[in-house]
Amino acid sequence: MVKRPRMSAMRRKEAITGYLFIMPWLLGFILFTAGPMLFSLYASFTNYDVTSRFDWVGLENYRRLLFDDPFFWLSLKNTAYYAVFAVPLGIATGLIIAVLLNQQVPGQRVFRTIFFLPKVLTGVAVLLLWLWVFNPNFGPINVFLRFLGVENPPLWFSDPNWSKPALIIMSMWGAAGGYIIYLAGLQGIPKHLYEAAAIDGASPFRQFLAITVPMMSPTIFFKLIVGFSGAMQFWESVLIVSEGGQGGPSYSTLFYGLYMWQEAFGRYRMGYASAMAWILLLITLAFTVIQLNLSKRWVHYEGDSR
Repeated sequence: MVKRPRMSAMRRKEAITGYLFIMPWLLGFILFTAGPMLFSLYASFTNYDVTSRFDWVGLENYRRLLFDDPFFWLSLKNTAYYAVFAVPLGIATGLIIAVLLNQQVPGQRVFRTIFFLPKVLTGVAVLLLWLWVFNPNFGPINVFLRFLGVENPPLWFSDPNWSKPALIIMSMWGAAGGYIIYLAGLQGIPKHLYEAAAIDGASPFRQFLAITVPMMSPTIFFKLIVGFSGAMQFWESVLIVSEGGQGGPSYSTLFYGLYMWQEAFGRYRMGYASAMAWILLLITLAFTVIQLNLSKRWVHYEGDSR
């Protein structure tokens, strides 16, 4: 057995000093992140109801979720529908806006400030504004559709077929404000690539497809992973815009996060909600692993010889 050399007094002092500096973060991580996660994992195997019950039930919560709870699958279906459309549209919106704001035009800083406002103007007030925008009777969208000749415009949040599309349209508001990350990526693309493409006669659209998109693929990949994770946890807006926060109409806006919140803080079935949280974590991890493997085919890093 090889003996490790003893740490010198100076090295030991440096190590202790380093741990003291990270102690506030370490305590915060243990108390507010790792600790609650481990407690949630244990609670998922119990009938914990916050008040009195905390009995071990094994895999019963997971069995009920997967085989006896139709609302679990309905909420997962609604959330998947939202993620499939909102995430790609959000990526495309942010990238296109970033490309436009990267142009050297007069008032560039003013336009960048305007498009960043959605990241500042958030909360219940903005959601109430969106309720007015989508109002079936006098909302600006339906007024404009009637002006175009549409006799029966959508009822939006009052129609099960249009409630999720309305939420997807709402998500574009936040996507527009997320252009900053794409803009930072665009700044790192070498200018000589565009100059060489222009000399070869490539049109701006061709340059966008052949240069901008491949060079921005690491940023797009990052936004894809983060966007999917955020979409799977989407529920706060639904709590405001749906009927009484119950996921109406006809449970068309019963998203996974909203259903989990109802179980935890509405019905006080915290153990059941904890099981839902861990299933959500597994789904997110599975998607991330799949995308990490697929990224080798379409994500191009500068200097990568693949």
